[in-house]
Amino acid sequence: MNDRRSRLLMAALSLGLLLAAPSPDSSLLLAQTTLAPATKPAQTVSEKIAASKDLLDLNTATPAQLKALPGMGDAYVQRIIAGRPYTAKNQLVQRGILPQDAYAKIKDQIIAHRPK
Repeated sequence: MNDRRSRLLMAALSLGLLLAAPSPDSSLLLAQTTLAPATKPAQTVSEKIAASKDLLDLNTATPAQLKALPGMGDAYVQRIIAGRPYTAKNQLVQRGILPQDAYAKIKDQIIAHRPK
C-alpha cells in the first residue's frame, strides 16, 4: 500500500494536482486542475460555409433584404445593387459605394460569394 501511495503522490506532484502534503493517516488530497481557456481553433472550410449561410450575400440579396440592414436607405441599396457583382464585401468601400462608417455597421452581417 505504501508503494502505491508513493506512486500516486509522485503522479500528483508531476501533474500539479496536489493541494496539500498528505499526512500518514490521511488520504491524498487531489484537486481538479483549472485549465486555461483554450484558444478557439481556426474555422474549417465547412464551418466557414455553414457560417456564411447566415450572412446576407451582396450579389443575390433583394432590395428589401438590403434595406433591413442597419443604416441602409434607398440610395445605398440602389448603389449596392448597381455595383454588382462583388468578389469581396470590402469592395463596397473600395469602390466608393458606401462610406466606411456605413460599411462598419453592416460588415459582420454580409458576405460576397464569388459569382459563378
